[in-house]
Amino acid sequence: MDGSEERDWGPFGRPLFADPQARDLARVGVVDIGSNSVRLVVFDGAARSPAYFYNEKIMCGLGAGISDTGRLNPEGRERALKAIQRFQLLAVGMDLPPLTAVATAAVRDAEDGPEFREQVLRETGLVVHVIDGVEEARLSAQGVLLGWPGANGLVCDIGGSSMELAVIKDGEVCKKVSSGLGPLKLAGIKGGKKGLKKHIQSVLQELADEVGTDHKRLFLVGGSWRAIAKLDMYRRDYPLTVLHEYRMRPKELGKTLSWIGKTDLDEVRLHTSTSATRMALVPMASEVLKRLMRTFKPKEVAVSSYGIREGMLYEQMPDALRQRDPLIEACRFAENKDARMPGMGKALYAFIRPLIAHEPTDRRRIIKAACLLHDVTWRAHPDYRHEVCFDNATRANLGAMTHEERVFLGLALLHRYKSSRQDSRFEEIFTILPDKAVAKAEIVGKAMRFGAMFAVDEPHKKATLLWRPKRKELHLTIKSEAAGLFGEVAEARFNSLAAALGGVGKVTVKD
Repeated sequence: MDGSEERDWGPFGRPLFADPQARDLARVGVVDIGSNSVRLVVFDGAARSPAYFYNEKIMCGLGAGISDTGRLNPEGRERALKAIQRFQLLAVGMDLPPLTAVATAAVRDAEDGPEFREQVLRETGLVVHVIDGVEEARLSAQGVLLGWPGANGLVCDIGGSSMELAVIKDGEVCKKVSSGLGPLKLAGIKGGKKGLKKHIQSVLQELADEVGTDHKRLFLVGGSWRAIAKLDMYRRDYPLTVLHEYRMRPKELGKTLSWIGKTDLDEVRLHTSTSATRMALVPMASEVLKRLMRTFKPKEVAVSSYGIREGMLYEQMPDALRQRDPLIEACRFAENKDARMPGMGKALYAFIRPLIAHEPTDRRRIIKAACLLHDVTWRAHPDYRHEVCFDNATRANLGAMTHEERVFLGLALLHRYKSSRQDSRFEEIFTILPDKAVAKAEIVGKAMRFGAMFAVDEPHKKATLLWRPKRKELHLTIKSEAAGLFGEVAEARFNSLAAALGGVGKVTVKD
């Protein structure tokens, strides 16, 4: 095993990516024992972009009251143990390898933390690995890097009993610090609101001295931050309720934090699908975020759904695997699993590429993803296939993609199956994109629609496309042996593409 048997494989105790060239990830289960919740996540899918095969969370509140007692919450401890027992049985039912369990601030800080770990081992057979604060910061930052390769900024992970900061630069984790700024721990601070604000500001200044304040982007990791992001979406009536890569400008976020302080959160809780236990932590988390924003003054705030659990996977990824594009890997995995003819996506991209040769690199990447996904929903009813395509693209667990790029991808796939988007139930979501981008997505979708109809395999080897913008002419040159493929339906779709480009179609058969 080229010496790998001597390596420390961390909490997993085994290699997850034995082959750097591996495309798929064997299922692996992680139990995350936090101060607020205990969660089981089973990862599956593309090796570079793992998906959630199973995801269950129990709000146990292990860290509630720990500031006063120094011990784990007795009720939370009992609930956590029952949850872990259930997770073990679920793992057996899924025929998983042994689960990996990690615990953070509550278990590491509580005087009865070791006793709880012994009880878990005795009653479930699960070894609980306790992660210290700096390690927690590092793993959370690596989770962000799993979704944002090469990202730069400051990662802030808030739990119930702690808050961690880590600087990421050019794909590397740099400075890392941990603090006690978790909502459950802050609840024990004396001196009322004044004392609380003073304490938060003092700790944040110490953190700023450690990691600096020159960070243009702030990445938020953790359930309390996600709850605040949901409230921001609700206040703004934002049409796409996908938390990952949701971005907020400081001024707008400031308005939301002020609004939270004046709003009956119980009334809006159900509108954001937030549990009462989680919402109870939001006011305290909001106080921390207000002062976090004032201290570090980021230009942009982005929400990450990836954290410690994903960071543990990233930890083991060979460099060759880390360098792959997570979006393209996820789309390639989906194509291989669900498309009628895996590999057609690459051929379709080659066919339509002359139409997009001058598009920015980031845009061409999304178009490539669309081509890989163009046929994965073929089993859906034809009348709704375009809607399923749009839903899959905009709501799927896909990383390395902004909300604008999600909508572009979804629109392109919608037009892969339907010529018009008029009277679509998704019209409100379309508004996230500028009009020019909407028109470009339509062109891409209609190009895929024509290419997939013209030839079900290697259309780029049977014909070539050329757009002449000055003449407003779309030229199709077909090889003579493939001329019979240009039937009535193909012709109609070719003309529809030409019209979307604002021109006319010209067809030539080449000997």
